[in-house]
Amino acid sequence: MNKLAICGGTPHMTKFDLPEEMFRWPIIDEASENAVLDVLRTNRISGNDITVQFEREFAEWNQTKHAVCACNGTMALEAAYFAAGIQAGDEVICPTKTYWATCLSAQKLGAALVFANVDPDTVCLDPADLERCLSPWTKAIMVVHYWAHPCDMDRICAFAKLHHLKLIEDVSHAQGGHYKGKKLGTFGDVAAMSLMSQKSFAAGELGVLVTNDDEAYERALAYLHYERNNGRNITTPALQPYLHMPLGAMKGRANQMCTALAREQLKHYDERTAEIRKALNYFWDRLEGCPGVHGIRVDESDGSDMAGWYVPHFVYRPEELNGTGFHTFCDAVSAEIAWKIPVGGNFPLHTHPVFQTWDPMGLGKPARIAFAHRDVRELDRALARSEGLMCAEVPYFRRFIPAEIDRIADGFLKVIENIDELRGFADASDARADGQWYGKVNKTD
Repeated sequence: MNKLAICGGTPHMTKFDLPEEMFRWPIIDEASENAVLDVLRTNRISGNDITVQFEREFAEWNQTKHAVCACNGTMALEAAYFAAGIQAGDEVICPTKTYWATCLSAQKLGAALVFANVDPDTVCLDPADLERCLSPWTKAIMVVHYWAHPCDMDRICAFAKLHHLKLIEDVSHAQGGHYKGKKLGTFGDVAAMSLMSQKSFAAGELGVLVTNDDEAYERALAYLHYERNNGRNITTPALQPYLHMPLGAMKGRANQMCTALAREQLKHYDERTAEIRKALNYFWDRLEGCPGVHGIRVDESDGSDMAGWYVPHFVYRPEELNGTGFHTFCDAVSAEIAWKIPVGGNFPLHTHPVFQTWDPMGLGKPARIAFAHRDVRELDRALARSEGLMCAEVPYFRRFIPAEIDRIADGFLKVIENIDELRGFADASDARADGQWYGKVNKTD
């Protein structure tokens, strides 16, 4: 028997020595460097000319009429809520398993957040849970294409249309992805995304909002850009009395070193992410049909895809591997490939006190229900199944080098094929966090 390393055997890999080029991202070539340096040397950092050029190019690429840049993805998402008309007293349905920026700004605008469960296979918003969340005060659904997996937009769009709800997309994990041949970010009334340096579309600190709706575009522009909130750009009658001021009460303008970099990255994005998908599909093909480990990926036969496959994960099913504990399995694989497997993804948002008790305005009740018609926190009791998801990350290959990818896949296979050796291991899940609030893996502070 090929004894597992965690049981005293020889590791499949003694060190994680895959070529650095397999993980280098973003790819910064001479053209990207020159574009950024030109902005710096001509002192156009705080201008708008390059940003407007990028907005036009991005909108055309994303197959939307309009695009608006923001200083980061969080501001773009906040502007998306404002663009969709979210106000105090409205309810917004949002998946609980996502990054805080997806929805915290809706709470800032006075909306009550109703958290929905995620699908246990895709970790995206579960359409079957929407009916439970619905009320007379529901105004919008926020969908998150989490870990680059497209949401079930057929069912979600049908539900939104039936109940006359606004639909907002968070595409921060899935820029350029498709659902049944249609670009993500084009299904709803408005979409927003982060292009920060760790994303698959990486351009420093940058956010982009896209929409086909003229009024939503103008509302977003007026919210983010005081210098563009003028009579040349704004024709919506309700906005015209408020020209020359940022309706979001802060500067949302993008740094043009970021938009210059983004213009160069856009030229190569589709080609480069196609290689990412080729690499990760190859990896998951190697593990296809294996018990316990189910890669979060989409069937591409209908025109769907995973874009840049941001932070690839798998769902763990212990019942398929003799009940072996989640952390025990991850520790065993980590020992074989000399790479610590991060577990969990984002914690479910409803479990954080900021969505339960935080009262920043001193109103005597939490911000989440400050203007609500009911205490939506009571609905959180139905979210237990989203708290117990067992998900973990795999190496994020950016290059298709089959022999090197095989080494990692073989490490997983070694553990799966020798799973009986792990009988009797005490799983340490009660001693370790199953996620993170932001990018530091397995940290709760």
